[in-house]
Amino acid sequence: MNATQLGLLTGLALGLAAAFGGFGAFVVVLVLAALGLLVGRVLDGKLDLSQLTGRDRG
Repeated sequence: MNATQLGLLTGLALGLAAAFGGFGAFVVVLVLAALGLLVGRVLDGKLDLSQLTGRDRG
């Protein structure tokens, strides 16, 4: 399991733990899963956010 998968599963688990049931819970799970996926992709090196932060790895 790579960091992207782990991040996605972590986001899903946190979302389910935070809110269970209804449309509001669906939105919470969706947002936390997306955040987990982004963090995982950054840790895998498949997503470079240096342009957004104004820093170069140079």
